[in-house]
Parts: sequence; structure tokens; C-alpha cells
Amino acid sequence: MTNDVTQNPSFAADFPPASREDWLKLVKAALKDRPYERLISRTYDGLPIEPLYGRASSARPVIGRAPGAAWTLMQRVDHPDPAAANAQALHDLENGATGLVLVFAGSLNASGYGLDGSAETLSRVLDGVHLDAGITIDFNVSPETRGIVRHFAALVKGREIAPGSVEMRGSINPIGGIAAAGGSDKPWSDLAPTFAALVGELAGQGFRGPFAVADGRIVHNAGGSEAQELAFVIASATAYLRAIEASGVPLDTARGMIYFRLSADADQFLTIAKFRSLRKLWARIEEACGLAPKPAHVSAETAWRMMTKRDPFVNMLRTTIAAFSAGLGGADAVTVLPFTAALGLPDRFARRIARNTQLLLLEESNLAKVADPAAGAGGIEDLTEKLSAAAWKLFQEIEAVGGAPAALEAGLIQTKVAAVRAEREAAVARRKDVLTGTSDYPHLAETPVNVLDVKPQAPASAPPFAISFPPLPRIRLAERFERLRDTSDRIREATGTGPKIFLANLGAVADFTARATFARNFFEAGGIEAVTNDGFKSHDDMVAAFKSSGAKLACLCSSDEVYAREAADAAKALTAAGARQVVLAGRPKEQETLKAAGVEAFIFAGCDALAALQALYARIAS
Repeated sequence: MTNDVTQNPSFAADFPPASREDWLKLVKAALKDRPYERLISRTYDGLPIEPLYGRASSARPVIGRAPGAAWTLMQRVDHPDPAAANAQALHDLENGATGLVLVFAGSLNASGYGLDGSAETLSRVLDGVHLDAGITIDFNVSPETRGIVRHFAALVKGREIAPGSVEMRGSINPIGGIAAAGGSDKPWSDLAPTFAALVGELAGQGFRGPFAVADGRIVHNAGGSEAQELAFVIASATAYLRAIEASGVPLDTARGMIYFRLSADADQFLTIAKFRSLRKLWARIEEACGLAPKPAHVSAETAWRMMTKRDPFVNMLRTTIAAFSAGLGGADAVTVLPFTAALGLPDRFARRIARNTQLLLLEESNLAKVADPAAGAGGIEDLTEKLSAAAWKLFQEIEAVGGAPAALEAGLIQTKVAAVRAEREAAVARRKDVLTGTSDYPHLAETPVNVLDVKPQAPASAPPFAISFPPLPRIRLAERFERLRDTSDRIREATGTGPKIFLANLGAVADFTARATFARNFFEAGGIEAVTNDGFKSHDDMVAAFKSSGAKLACLCSSDEVYAREAADAAKALTAAGARQVVLAGRPKEQETLKAAGVEAFIFAGCDALAALQALYARIAS
């Protein structure tokens, strides 16, 4: 090779520069008569995402944690037995964790586990933990256990440790508590002074804080959009800022008493943009207060709603992407949910994977070495600005009705979140939003994973609230498909074999392979095993294979051309052979003729897969 780049440093200069117009010409040729808008996707906030962006040369980095500084590697401590929880804490700290999230019973994402709120339990859990050694202690508390911060302060005093040397994050969050619970015994006007007094009490003892957290996980867990999560967070933080200032604390001091927590999920670009947007939004609040912006403390926890029970090993990939995105987005602290969290209390292996996910990103990938590496990337900058604008607009709506507590009482936030949740669930049902290993590419023979043999506690029934409103629910997007898989397991346990569907592959291999592959993936997402084959020489062979398969259902798979010749007769033959239902993979034009021949349903990309699978189970049970 005589003209390689090592001999010609100006290699790139030998090619003519490519403009956006040049690219658009190629796109137009590829799309033919189809509109360019087909390449534009939209978020659940309606924000357009273009297929190509140029460099945002005028963009500036979003200031977050100190440049080159690692984020704090947080590990959840959630075993209900104090001695076991202490062992968790010590093991994690000895193996790379730099902070602990103490999870208390009844708190957000406790999942039926967590510690009781007694001083004795706290002391036992933190036995041997050097609280003045730079270890961050954060809390995941419920309304019933929020007094734990006072117990912690007393513990620090009892150990004769200077409070200012302790990295405590108080997690005081009454607005989040009432949002999740769906009510309160007192109006915010009465709760605000109590909240501010607790914050002031901790500050008065010498703790540096921050103490109050504006927590977006509540909206994210409920299926809300990124702008909704951001708007709720800054609205909560604004309410806290007002309450603390009203107690006599200067605004400049009050803002330092507040921190933020967001969910990080597997949508890499949206997660990066969301964390960057939060800092921009809070800076705007600070400027409106007459303050020069300072970087707030922002924590991340990988998203609960993306976690799956089926093929849970995929959760390792989801949480890796989420932690990566939060770190690049400037998070000061990151908590990774163990990959088995949806199945039960994670064991040491799952906790180790959660911890090592972050260690790899920090120590081997060096992600924290560069401040705001997304700065100037056209797509990220555009998404950050649009997300900020959408969140600010919703924040203004919340403020117009009196702030976050009033918006919850009026149902404004819940109504908007519910609308997005319905969109998400419809997209999951149609497999537009893919849940790998659950709604798509399932593995019926997956290897079971281990969790600790600790039973979750049922949530305590709350007494009637003086002020009640719809709560923000906590969901996982995979749950409805998982219920189908659970039904499949029950059938297998009761009968010795799981539900099956026979794939009646018509024509040559080239005719049916694509749709047979689609059909297998489709049915097994619901726990219905697809019995496939290499096709048949005759319909008699097909019927014989169906009878020997043990299946009660059948699905025709082939091309539209083959369907026109053979599908009607094949459907009649399968029905006569005892098939309880015959479905067809595809959307051929002759649907009425096929229905008359016995085809009862058609499955295709974009159809409501969940409804179709539920209908099949109803037929199996009939």
C-alpha cells in the first residue's frame, strides 16, 4: 500500500468535505418516496430526536462534580437482620464501595425488605464502619422511619466524632413520601415548618449535609417521562428551599441543604441528557433567587421499572448502561440495583456484580476522568436543551397551582404521569419498546438465579389520611409479560408439560423462515413453547406432525404468496385435526377468506402481542 495514512498525514484531506445537504441527498435516495420524518423518533415528552446532528461548537460543559473526581460508589444495605446488614456493609466497603445507602422498611424501592428504624438496629448495622473516614452514608427512609437521622446524629455524638467530618445525606423528603403514599395527615403548610426544623436541627449539630432530597424515582417508578421526573424534582426542591428560608436560614445556606436523586435507565442518551438538564434547571432556580449557581449534589439509582424477573442476567447489561449514563451525565453518587432485585433479596454474588459494575467503569474505563464528556455532542446538547425546556414548562404549571404539594392534591402530576404510563404500557404490549429476554428474545430454559431465603414483608395498611389523593404507583414494565410466564409455569407444574403452539411452516425454507422466527419469539415471550420444523411435503404430513407435537394451538408461517395458495386449506386441516385455535403470522390481504377457513387471529410486528397471548391462554384453558 503506497498511500497509507502513516505516510500521508493529510489522508482525510484527499476526500471532499461532506455537508448535511450531501447526506440528505443520500437519505432521499434511500427512502425513495417515503418521508424523511420516518427517521425522526420521539420521546414520551414528544421531543424529536433527529437521525444526525452536527457538532454543537458553542456549547459549554455543564458543571457537576469536580473534574477528574470519581463519583461515590454507593451500595444498598437492605437485609432486615441487623447483623446480616452489618456484614453486607463491611464486605462492600472492604471491596470497593465508598458509600452506603441504608434502606429502611417501607421506603421507596425497599421491596418488602429493609431495616427497622430503631437506634439499636442502626448502631448494630454501622458497627465497625468508620463514619469519619470519608464514607458517605445516605438513607432510604419511609415516613415511619424518617426519625432515623436523629438516631444517626446521636450515634455520631456517642462515638465522639465531629459531625462536620461525616459525609451524611439525610434523605428527608416529605413531599416524596406523600406522593408515594397518596395522602397526608397535615397540609404542607403545617408539614413545612416541621421539615425545616429537622433540617435546621441537623445543621445546628454541625453536620454539613445536604439533608433534604428531591427524589425523582417516585415519578420514574410510576412510568413518568423524563421531563415529568425533572419537573417534580425541581418543584419539590423549590418547596424545600422556601420552607428552609422561611425558618430563618439564608437562601445561600438553604440551597446547600438540598440534594437530588434521579433514576438512571437503559436509555443512554436520555439519561445523560436528563442529568445534565437537572443542573441547568436548578441553576435557573438559583439565578431567579439572585444567587450565583453552584453545583448541587446529584445522586443516581439505576431504574426499578426496567428490571425484569425473566432472564435477569440481562439486568446486568441494563444497569451497566444506566450507571455509565449517570456517570457521564455528572452524577456525584451512583447506586446500582443488583440484577436479581426484582426476584428477592439479592445474595452476595448479585451485590458483587452491582459493585464491580461501577468499579469497572471507574477504575478500568476511567469514565470519571473527563468532566462532562458529552459537552458539544450535537445530539446530547439538543436533547438536553429540549428536555430542559419541557421540564421548565411543566414546572411552571406546577407552580401555577401552588407548588408540588398542591399539584399532588389537585392530581395534576398523577394525571400527567398516568397518561405517559399508559403510552409506555401500550408500547411494551406491542413490543415497540423492547424488553430483551422478556417481551423479545425470551429463553424458556433459562438458568434460575439465587436470592437470599428471606421472605418480604407485606406493606402495612395505612390509616385513612386527612388529605388524600391518588398515589404515584411503583411499576415494572415487564410485569404483564411475566404474569403470562407465571401462568405457563403453573400449567407445567400441574400437567408436567407447558403450553405449546405448533408452527405450521408452509412452502420452502426461504418462504417461512422469517415469519417462523418471528412467531417463535412472539409466542415464547408469553411462555408458550413454539414447536417448529423444516416444513412439510404435504398437508397430511403437517397434520401428522401437529398431532404428535402435543400442542393444542397452531400458527401458519410462510410468505403472502404461499398463504394465497395454501393457507386456507392448511387452516381447515389443522382445525379438523383438533387445533383449538389457528393463528397466522402476517397480514395477508385475503384475511376474510382465511377467517372463513378457520384462522382466528393474525400476529405481526406492531400488533398487541400481550392481548394476543392472553387470548391464547384463554383458549388453552377452555
